[in-house]
Amino acid sequence: MGSDMPSGPDGRSVTQVSEQILIENCHIVTVDARRREIDGGSVLVDGERIAAVEAGRIDDGDDRLCDTVIRVDGSGCVLTPGLINTHHHLYQWITRGMAADQTLFEWLTTLYPVWAGIDEAAVHAAALGGLAQLALSGCTTTTDHHYVFPRDGGDLLGAEIAAAEAMGLRFHPTRGSMDLSEKDGGLPPDTVVESIDEILTASAQAVDRWHDPGPGAMVRIGIAPCSPFSVTTDLLRESALLARDLGVQLHTHLAESPDENTYCAQQFGATPLQYMESVGWLGDDVWFAHGIEFDDDEIARLAATATGVAHCPTSNARLGNRICRTRDLVDASVPVGLGVDGAASNESARLLEEAHQAVLMARARGGPTALSTRTAIELATLGGARVLGRAEEIGSVEVGKFADLVLWDLSTAAHRDIDDPVAALVLGAIPPIRASWVHGRSIIDDGEVRTVDLDQVTRDVAREHDRLIARAG
Repeated sequence: MGSDMPSGPDGRSVTQVSEQILIENCHIVTVDARRREIDGGSVLVDGERIAAVEAGRIDDGDDRLCDTVIRVDGSGCVLTPGLINTHHHLYQWITRGMAADQTLFEWLTTLYPVWAGIDEAAVHAAALGGLAQLALSGCTTTTDHHYVFPRDGGDLLGAEIAAAEAMGLRFHPTRGSMDLSEKDGGLPPDTVVESIDEILTASAQAVDRWHDPGPGAMVRIGIAPCSPFSVTTDLLRESALLARDLGVQLHTHLAESPDENTYCAQQFGATPLQYMESVGWLGDDVWFAHGIEFDDDEIARLAATATGVAHCPTSNARLGNRICRTRDLVDASVPVGLGVDGAASNESARLLEEAHQAVLMARARGGPTALSTRTAIELATLGGARVLGRAEEIGSVEVGKFADLVLWDLSTAAHRDIDDPVAALVLGAIPPIRASWVHGRSIIDDGEVRTVDLDQVTRDVAREHDRLIARAG
């Protein structure tokens, strides 16, 4: 593979692809402004960008083709934009299956003492495990919300950024935080909370060290206090001021459960959204995870301020919370993306499955036409790009956008007789991935991860799980 190696924002090399890739004979779901679908189409990737999207073949003599063209036969496949995961907690990959039958607050109080033992090795292994699963389910860009920082844990944010670099996914990690412990009326133990000064200093350092604001950035940092019930009002206000001073996004959990409604009413005399607005947390630089409990007026307020929502249907159901008003959010033009959430509340963490569950949950709430399969794909792609402020760069198959693409194999026995290819993709079994690319770089080939040794990742995850559980005692 021909490439040059420019430096990223932290001085590390960033692979830049120089050859062309021609994907042919596939059904293309563009998610462009006209929502075109092209049957038997071709997509030409030149370096890291999409150079052509056309019906039919691009012949050998076409003057757009260079001497080195990798041809990919997409017969029997659907090509989509890469899926975008707008909420995750990668460190939880090594604590899956715990507290499986508890409420949100019970689940948190059970797991916080376990998570208090994480360190660099644990987070790196967990991140690689979670990122591999995301890639195998069609993800090309993911966020992460890391908010547990034990004092002797080491460089935890750096550990997961290194994992994402190894995997090759586009990464939007957020520097999370908690400053309200059990002794102050919060949920987390004292060992995983920090002072406001420590949090703000670490957040600014993370932005300075890793954040790349340029086009095509592989790493962008956000600032992300954990939730209204684990941080103070002062931290929320100061974090908003810092993020806007540094020009980065803000993220937190919000309106996830009835327990949170009760907490905010008792502590602040407000709904969760009213409280967050009072501390400066609305705007097109903010997105909230979950957003289940918003009423009509609050949905209108989100829309008016272009505040985003990460819809996490599988996690919401796993924790027994209510059903997000996805259709109403979409109809109001609120930016909505999909998220798998942490693996401790979504053990499968398969991003395409979130599109499937988004359709089922919306229809369970609003009837058979509440959310279409094509809208679900849009939420998983362009919707996520909009939430992350990157709709001009990724999220659709269009000339000039970065080549984050997934070629799904629908020639299997489980899919080939489903008439509608988008229905096959969203409602059928998760299909194998014939190929995927991020920034023009091959990530999945014939269903296999190309960038890391998945067997070794699996062994490392098992080792770190056992070590963490033994430490928790």
